[in-house]
Amino acid sequence: MAIRQYPLGIQTFSEIINKKMLYIDKTAYIYNIAASGKYFFLGRPRRFGKSLLVSTMQSYFEGKKQLFRGLAIEKLESEWTEYPVLHFDMSGGKHMDAEQFEQYLGYRLEEEEKKWGIAIHVNGANNRLIELINTAYDKTGKQVVVLVDEYDAPMLDVVHETDCLDKLRNTMRNFYSPLKYCDPKLRFVFLTGITKFSQMSIFSELNNIKNISMDNEYAAICGITEEEMLTQMSDDIDALAQAQGIGREEAISKLKDNYDGYHFSAKSPDMFNPYSLLNCFADNEFNDYWFSSGTPTYLLNMMRKYEVMPTDVITRVEADASEFDAPTENMTTIMPLLYQSGYITIKDYNRAYNYYTLDVPNKEVKVGLTKALIPSYVTRNTLATTNTARRIAQALDKRDMDGALRLLQTFLGNIPYCENTNYEGHYQQLLFVVFSLLTDFLVDVEVHTPNGRVDIVLLTRTDLYLIELKLNKTAQEAMRQIDLKDFRQRFALCGKPVTKVGINFDAEKKTIGNWVIA
Repeated sequence: MAIRQYPLGIQTFSEIINKKMLYIDKTAYIYNIAASGKYFFLGRPRRFGKSLLVSTMQSYFEGKKQLFRGLAIEKLESEWTEYPVLHFDMSGGKHMDAEQFEQYLGYRLEEEEKKWGIAIHVNGANNRLIELINTAYDKTGKQVVVLVDEYDAPMLDVVHETDCLDKLRNTMRNFYSPLKYCDPKLRFVFLTGITKFSQMSIFSELNNIKNISMDNEYAAICGITEEEMLTQMSDDIDALAQAQGIGREEAISKLKDNYDGYHFSAKSPDMFNPYSLLNCFADNEFNDYWFSSGTPTYLLNMMRKYEVMPTDVITRVEADASEFDAPTENMTTIMPLLYQSGYITIKDYNRAYNYYTLDVPNKEVKVGLTKALIPSYVTRNTLATTNTARRIAQALDKRDMDGALRLLQTFLGNIPYCENTNYEGHYQQLLFVVFSLLTDFLVDVEVHTPNGRVDIVLLTRTDLYLIELKLNKTAQEAMRQIDLKDFRQRFALCGKPVTKVGINFDAEKKTIGNWVIA
């Protein structure tokens, strides 16, 4: 049983504080950002604490000092000025066309208008926002704070549909246009979202907004750092370890493997996914929480649009910041959407040559993303696929590659096959997806060596397998290719026995024809 209350699904700061739930103190960041400027945008993956951050900002700007007792900002703030706050949550505007979204905007505006006694509103969302700002300013004599949470939620599900996206974008541009016009009457403007849309498309007038998404100073403003976990959640770690029957250090290691690994700037500390971490402590179980909490439909749609292969997604890649921290509406690759949505993250930064290394953050994301790819690249029967992968892992743990391939041969021979399977690359992608489900193993494709490339490299707990694939030929031909290029020498330093595997696929039977293991 969990040792205390966790704010699972609760994103209202005052409720968390009043109910004495766990709160990881981010208030020093809020004080610093409020003192440093006026217009800000923060992008973070879903369920990373953006809504709680906005709610905390609202309580701060409304001057609710009593809620911040014992928190960092209590010692930093001396004035506690109460400002009028307009808070718009766009997360409810999903799966809508432009007309439906205009109605949704109308409801959100009406909520704020009632608070300020506006009984009859003017026409147009932009004019209504201007009237709201003017009314709040006139009634209080104070500058107005505008907080917009999940600004891009209405656009994500149609990001692959150009016509619908353009109409929604025009509606949103119209709504946000007053934010610069009303500048003298505004104290602070803060917007959050997942994706980065260009200022020209959404904030065409608001050209002075500062994007802090990759600022070192604010890298830990959302999420939970390792230090925060070890200090503020130390008892929770001990309770988890006891429930699992493992030691504290092993529990920490498993937490890091499953939920850590995010970095949002060149000097970012290791960040844990807060949603997964809190659910893990609440259940005292290491489950896949973040990915199962929402199907990334928009991501899979965009992968189909860009004809992206699994090996393009679940892989390590080097890139300039402009190639992943880029507006998603005019991206030329899937990378910006993958990064901004949290499916890949920064793993390293090379200051000398100014480039970043990106990869999947952790096991939870890797397995979740791989499972999401199964219907498109293997079969719609995801249960059969995951069960087969589990049995393959058990066989490989016994160093039984022959048994693993027999399992794979039977599996492929009994599932409905995908279209366009008459090329070798299809089977490479298929094996990559299946092997990527083996969470404690490492798999890579097209691994370069001085003498050529290996189709698939699979590193298990005990062995390194070099796998060469052929289609409608023979396994012996695949094995000869390994021998000709002397791949074994390239991997001799890995410290594990190197085993060569030649596999031939039969296009007519849609499964493995034969194989050779040496």
